[in-house]
Parts: sequence; C-alpha cells; structure tokens
Amino acid sequence: MRILILGGGGREHALAWNMKERGNGKHELYIAPGNPGTASCGTNINISISDFDALADFCLKAQVEMVIAGPEEPLVKGVWDFFQKEELKHIAFIGPSQFGAQLEGSKAFAKAFMQRHNIPTAAYREFSGEQFEAGLNYLKQHSLPIVLKADGLAAGKGVVICQTHEEAIFEFEEMLVQAKFGDASKTVVVEQFLDGIEMSAFVLTNGKEYILLPEAKDYKRIGEKDSGLNTGGMGAVSPVPFATEAFMQKVTDQIIVPTVKGLDKEGINYTGFIFIGLIKVNEEPLVIEYNCRMGDPETEVVMPRLKNDLAALCLATVQNKLSEIKIETDPKAAVTVVAVSGGYPESFEKGYKIEGIHNVTDSIIFQAGTKEHEGHVVTSGGRVLCATSFGNNISEAVAKSKEALAKIRFDDMYFRKDIGYEFE
Repeated sequence: MRILILGGGGREHALAWNMKERGNGKHELYIAPGNPGTASCGTNINISISDFDALADFCLKAQVEMVIAGPEEPLVKGVWDFFQKEELKHIAFIGPSQFGAQLEGSKAFAKAFMQRHNIPTAAYREFSGEQFEAGLNYLKQHSLPIVLKADGLAAGKGVVICQTHEEAIFEFEEMLVQAKFGDASKTVVVEQFLDGIEMSAFVLTNGKEYILLPEAKDYKRIGEKDSGLNTGGMGAVSPVPFATEAFMQKVTDQIIVPTVKGLDKEGINYTGFIFIGLIKVNEEPLVIEYNCRMGDPETEVVMPRLKNDLAALCLATVQNKLSEIKIETDPKAAVTVVAVSGGYPESFEKGYKIEGIHNVTDSIIFQAGTKEHEGHVVTSGGRVLCATSFGNNISEAVAKSKEALAKIRFDDMYFRKDIGYEFE
C-alpha cells in the first residue's frame, strides 16, 4: 500500500517504523515533511502539514492510497474535510473531521461531550472574556489546588495548576485578558484538581467499532522525580503496571464504549485515533483530556510493542472490519527516554551536530527535532531524539535506553535518568 504520513517528529518516525517492520517492507511510505530518521523507513516529502493543496497534489501524482495524520494541527484545521473533495475521496484518511477534532482542539467542547455521555471526569466551569468578573468570583470560592486550562491548542503548555487563590486569579487574568496563550485562551476552563496517577489509553476507531492499542504512561516534567517545568514529554513506559485487567475493563466500560457510542449518536465523522488521558483516583478511572491523534512520546513505546502492522489496522478501520482484528502485543516492557536540547522547554540553541546514532544496536532511536545539514544530522528542536528499549521489566528497559543514549552526543544534551522511577 502507498501511504503518506503527515508530520515530522518522533511519533511519525515510530508510526513509519511499525509499518516498515510489521509490514515486512511491503508498503511504500512517504512522510511529509519527515526527518532524517523517517528517511530510513520511507521517502521524505518536503511539504508542510498545513499546505493541504500541495499534499493533495502529491497524493494524486504518487497514487497514494492512504493518509495518516500524525499531529493535531492539520486535523483541527480541517485536513480530513479537505480530503472529502470528489477527486480525493478514494484516498483512505486516518484522522477525524474538523468537528470531531474539537475533542482535542477545544477543552470546553470535550468536557461538554463527556458530560452529555456520562463519562467520568473532573467537575468544571468555562469562562470567556465577557464572564471575567463571574470567573473571578468563582475562583475565590474554589477549593485548592485549582486547574486552569486554555480552551484551545497551546502546544501542551496551556494547563496551569494553581496552589493559591491569588495565583489562580493572576493566571486567569493572564489567560483571558492578557492573552497568554493567544486565541487558545479566549475561553478558560476551570477544573477540579484530581489527585491520582496518570496514564494514557489509545483507541483506533471508525466511530462505530474500535480496537484498543497498548497503553502507556508518559513523563511531562523536565526534572527528575517529576520536578520543574512541563514539557512535551521526557519519556514513556508500556505496559503500565497499575493498569490491571480489572482496571482496564473499567476504562473500557465507563470511558471507551461511551465515547465511541457518543460519537456515533451525535453523527460525528471520526475515523482515527483517540488518545484518552486518564487519571486513576481511588481505583476509579477519570478522563483528564482527549487528543485526536497518537501521543508523543507514548507512540515510541506503543508502536514497538504492537506486533500488528498498523497499516493493516488502519485499512480495517476504514473498511469497517475492526471486529475481525485481534491485537497482538509484545509482553515485554518498553521504555523510551527522550534526549532534549539544554534549556528546553524554554529557550535553546539549534544546529548542534549529533554523533553516535549508528553506534546504537540494541535499542531503537526515534528522531524528533533533527534535520540534515551539510551531510550531518543536527538538532532542530527541543526534543531531539529518544531511545526505546525492551526489557523483562521497566528497570531493565530503562537501563538499556540510558546505555543507548550514552553512545550519542550533541552539545547541551540532557535526558532524565529516572523514567519509570515509581515502578522500579
């Protein structure tokens, strides 16, 4: 099958890696724009994920049969809707409609959807600029801590947990009045704080049927023992030790099934991934957020553990044959550790030469913020690359990933050495 993957990060490298490895080389893969890592799985195409016309032209010329959207940006901007044009409708598209992508693109939309379908989540209220005074009064009476979320996409940085009422009022004004997150914070969701442990579930659905992929837990904070600033993710583990069969049955019955039924009931066109951010509170699962695509860096542990060919799963999704699919998962533990540029998630330098990637043989190196420059692979983002390793347990897999990263060098390289620390 000829497949175009949209995106150029670690997630897209992992998606391409699975389809190359599990598909035994029978797929012709294109990645737009891709990175030096994805080039080892297929052909990189220098087209922006936001240039829908150019993407469509390429698909027609290359006779692409399926498009898989990696990141959320083109989905929220309506790339699925664009591909419903008559001349493009024959191309299978993995990703929800623009309306369906609001599950990630608007936190207020997602919370209201959960409320309508009795899906367990934190209590909340939403406020726009016109409701600023009402919001202030609400915050003054709210129990602590208080969670504030920018309604729209804010590159993973639109959530603030406030420990005092004064901090909450300051952040609320920063978001609504000072436009701290631009248009993303034109509406602010104020949420009840939930105390528990987080994980993520991943569903592939056509809006009626679904399959559940391996679960994962990621680590957002820059510092050891989950300290410091939030990042896009410093590592991930799979499986998640506390995600027992009984717990996952609750997730299925109380969250996944009502979510898919809700999409169907409301007539929402949704063929693609649903990433469900969960928190376990007193043995019960609650939804923190939905994403309309696979997670990053979670995909870098989910795809290696998935023994099925992702392309075949996606084809079954569009052909309404998911009920015929049996998911096969590697029983070993997989851990990915992300190497970032010094200074990330704040300011950092780019263009540092990366050495040693080819010295790694026992782990998989997924590239994220990299590019080719004068014959060398150099850094081009905050999260540069990650090492994914298998082990008989999480500790063993972590040790192998750290050994792999010890063979790689670039200036100002940093990675957390304690991914999975609570499970060792």
